[in-house]
Amino acid sequence: MVTRIPEQDFPKQFDTQKGVILDVRTDSEYAAGHLQGSIKLDFLGGEFNEKMKDLDPNETYYLYCKSGNRSGKAATLLFEAGFQQVYNVGGFDTLSQTDFPIEY
Repeated sequence: MVTRIPEQDFPKQFDTQKGVILDVRTDSEYAAGHLQGSIKLDFLGGEFNEKMKDLDPNETYYLYCKSGNRSGKAATLLFEAGFQQVYNVGGFDTLSQTDFPIEY
């Protein structure tokens, strides 16, 4: 089962347990601002499904999108593929209001 971490708790969780941050938004959404160090794998455009096979199933993954919907779906796909450490950390709009660094 995928764990949903509230946006406001993500910075502390990430400090405690580092991992790979996956932004599953579109190119234009990503270009408008994203979490520092995140990797863009567009869920709607098919990039996520295409590159999912290249991800390390032993790694910890934190996924986000605009609202938490797409990241929830993408996280479920990873979990169903055997990935164990998968977290949906919600929506960028709320994440951007935390103290986690943002890049443009």
